[in-house]
Amino acid sequence: MKNKGFIVFLTILISLLCIYYLSFTYISQNIQKQATEATSLSDGSVNVSEKQRYLDSIWNEPVYDLFGIEYTYKEIKETELNLGLDLQGGMHVTLEVSPIDIIKGLSGNSGDADFLAALAQAKENVKGTQLNFVDEFYSEFKEIAPQKELAQIFATAANRGRISLQSTDAEILDIINTEVESAIDRSFNILRTRIDRFGTSQPNIQRLQGTGRIQIELPGVDNPQRVRKLLQGVAKLEFWEVYQQQEIAPVLVSINSLISAEMKKNPGSLTEEEQQNKDDITALLGGDTEGDSLATSEEDSLRKQQLDSLINPKSSPLFELLVNAPQYGGLIYNAKDTAKINRILERDDVQALIPATMKFLWDVQPKDKGEELTGPDLLELYPIRTNRNGRATLTGETISSATASLNERAEPEVTMQMNATGSRTWAKMTRENVGQRIAIVLDNYVFSAPWVRGEIPNGSSSISGGFQTIEEAKDLANILKAGSLPAPTTIVEDVVVGPTLGKVAQSQGLNSIMLGLVIVIVFMVAYYAKGGLIANLALFFNVFFIMGILAQFGTSLTLPGIAGIVLTIGMAIDANVLIFERIKEELRNGAGLKAAISSGYSKAYWSIFDANVTTLIVGIILFTLGQGPVKGFAITLMIGIVCSFFSAVFITRVIVEAFSKKGDNAKISFANAFSKNALTNLNIDFLSKRKLAYTFSSIFIAIGIVALVVKGITLGVDFKGGRSYVITFDEAQTPTEIKTSLSNYFENAGTEVKTFGADNVLKITTSYKIDDETDEADAEVRDVLINGLSETTGLTYIVDGSQLSDGNFTISSSSKVSATIADDIKNSSYQSAIIALICIFIYIVFRFRKWQFGLGAIVALFHDTLFVLSAFAIANMFGISFEADQVFVAAILTIIGYSINDTVVVFDRIRENMGIKSGSELIPVFNESLNNTVSRTLITSLTTLIVVIVLFLFGGAVLQGFSFALLVGIIVGTYSSIFIATPIVIDLNKKTK
Repeated sequence: MKNKGFIVFLTILISLLCIYYLSFTYISQNIQKQATEATSLSDGSVNVSEKQRYLDSIWNEPVYDLFGIEYTYKEIKETELNLGLDLQGGMHVTLEVSPIDIIKGLSGNSGDADFLAALAQAKENVKGTQLNFVDEFYSEFKEIAPQKELAQIFATAANRGRISLQSTDAEILDIINTEVESAIDRSFNILRTRIDRFGTSQPNIQRLQGTGRIQIELPGVDNPQRVRKLLQGVAKLEFWEVYQQQEIAPVLVSINSLISAEMKKNPGSLTEEEQQNKDDITALLGGDTEGDSLATSEEDSLRKQQLDSLINPKSSPLFELLVNAPQYGGLIYNAKDTAKINRILERDDVQALIPATMKFLWDVQPKDKGEELTGPDLLELYPIRTNRNGRATLTGETISSATASLNERAEPEVTMQMNATGSRTWAKMTRENVGQRIAIVLDNYVFSAPWVRGEIPNGSSSISGGFQTIEEAKDLANILKAGSLPAPTTIVEDVVVGPTLGKVAQSQGLNSIMLGLVIVIVFMVAYYAKGGLIANLALFFNVFFIMGILAQFGTSLTLPGIAGIVLTIGMAIDANVLIFERIKEELRNGAGLKAAISSGYSKAYWSIFDANVTTLIVGIILFTLGQGPVKGFAITLMIGIVCSFFSAVFITRVIVEAFSKKGDNAKISFANAFSKNALTNLNIDFLSKRKLAYTFSSIFIAIGIVALVVKGITLGVDFKGGRSYVITFDEAQTPTEIKTSLSNYFENAGTEVKTFGADNVLKITTSYKIDDETDEADAEVRDVLINGLSETTGLTYIVDGSQLSDGNFTISSSSKVSATIADDIKNSSYQSAIIALICIFIYIVFRFRKWQFGLGAIVALFHDTLFVLSAFAIANMFGISFEADQVFVAAILTIIGYSINDTVVVFDRIRENMGIKSGSELIPVFNESLNNTVSRTLITSLTTLIVVIVLFLFGGAVLQGFSFALLVGIIVGTYSSIFIATPIVIDLNKKTK
């Protein structure tokens, strides 16, 4: 084998990187454990607020020293292997920015009847679709009032300079689309700022490109209602005067004196470091130095002064922590010290010293230090001059436009125009504050605080000098529009997973992985002897690499992700089975050990490569088009495919060749006595049975289609929209009785009730008020559900699931999916399947040079998909219901990938044999190829099937539909690669030789 040293080097390098990244997870878990122990109460429960306060206190403190490099707790949390919401509990929210209010604001809130009618109709048109709202509005507007032009609506005083009565509809539509896009960006930035300060670890917020939606994940959230209010609150843009330094100096001195005096009276308030220094000095002086007349040397005198400064501090942290940064001016602090300063300013006795017309606000983001400066992030604390009523003199509603551009000096600049009311107030405000600063504040954070150079009488202002890039100027311009062009957000998807359910999912996921690993390890050793041990070592590297790479990329490990790992365990064996079966075949043909190993790896390589590429295609499509849990599964699957290919093909070869240096005398074997000749010398005429197989498949699929029409399959809330709840009771409940009772409470709206993993856990899905996406509707549906369950069962609802006891029930998790989101998920599912089939067809034709192979593979994949759907429908007819949701789509596409994996291996052997036996009859060559590969096909299917059975039995209710689909899919995929795909190629081929 060439480049053996490089493979060893790469393996060591990747292993070290994985150890490095996974070490952060280990340290983080230890810190969490220490925090739990430190805040545990006498009854065994944990004081959650105290635990969070403890973790906040060390957020910016070094807690991990790795070879002299110190890492703060914040850096550790950013680098550790994240757990998805389904494994630790939390909240997943998708918000949609409504363009209606933006368009109304741009029109100056026009009361034109045709304009308002077009908006209302467009709103109805886009419900449950992916249609563009602006396009629909314009279409409806021209249909309602074909004689009117948009300029008649939008040519207002506020839009002067942008829109005139001569502007065409196309020009105005471009402006509207630009404003809608800007509003989405603005909402994203506002939400990101709010989320960053919410107090949850590892929040994730992303904009879903191509839509007006923003997706947010908040792990560990225990107050979903607070989150909803935070996310949907209206952004408040305000202008405040800023006090000058000399004006606030007396206040700061008073606060400093108060804290210093307290520190003098209470030495226990010293930090650990200060206390240690005091102890060290005291020890050096031989005891307490207070009143010590023996310390006469200059050195002892100096030490006394140091100790005295500790016991009698002259400055509080308010002054001590100030950063000397004259280039910024103002009160500048390290970002890590803001929590300490906030604790001082929030004290009641400190608040009593602060005038009623003063408050303090922080920068929204750290100061730009420039390329030449390094060091900690710096934030400015602004002393804001308020009114006695607490209201801002000027607010964002008065801003009619704001744009960013380069001025005559090629510097980024923001130009801002106000309406008549705002112009008058702005003129007075700027006249009274020449030479001072005015803070632009959004959600109580300062986005900018420009200096006033002179009175601005006409409401037209420019802000410059504080921007490093034009992008920063654009961000501020966008923020300035928050008042005049509000962008209200609606929650269209809302999933809450309780921490108790998350811990159960963790346990079930880990059990699945461990049990699946143990069974596969035992089987491989039993069947392939020492070769099996080497394959198991490669399997260990595979799983280890997957975990390390997930941590390195900052990807969350989800429950579907665990399913991806379990599946990868089964599929990783496939490459080793292919190689070992090839080696055994070469040995039976009389080759020496070294030659057999070399030939086995060489001949199996392209089969393994093709099989992995086709599965990788499926993973890429899932990642590109999938959402939520499907994305997590796709990431894990793609990483698993690459890792398994490297470990099975390259790492095992290095080890195998190391063991086989002595040639035929080497102590390595690839079979035990019973497996040496198992499934060899077969001569089954598979192709003569193809018509029987066609008939069987047709009958089964026909029955399935009838079942689909008559009974259908149980669609999850992902596909049909609605609200879904997982309810945990103190004892077993009867789903049919609950469903009958709840139907009355939900006014006979569609309601489904089924057990969810245990007899005392039910999943309840309802379409009650499905078209109402407001918070009020969410609360109403929840209240109706709780009242209905309480009156039906006689049990009492409790919020905290960890306190569940006799006579109680709790909502362990909930989810809401709007009709629009459900429609998007369905469309993306169809697209995923179609694109996957097209890509696989193209790849097969490219690799095998014959369209018959590509079409045979695609027909087999259609067959497998229909077979699985039929199995779901037939099971549903017999009362065995598995939910079809996003994860089910991932299962279907995984089956496509697995089935094509099998088919490619068979096709590869056919191609090889056709080259060797050129001119021979096709059917005997195809039959021989099927017999050659049947051992590999059955062994791989068996190992993967074992793992999937474990997943089905122990993976939990969330993954039962997924694992059932895989269970059927693996069996039918193996069957179709032999009895469908290969025969189709024969039947499509007009040549007999």
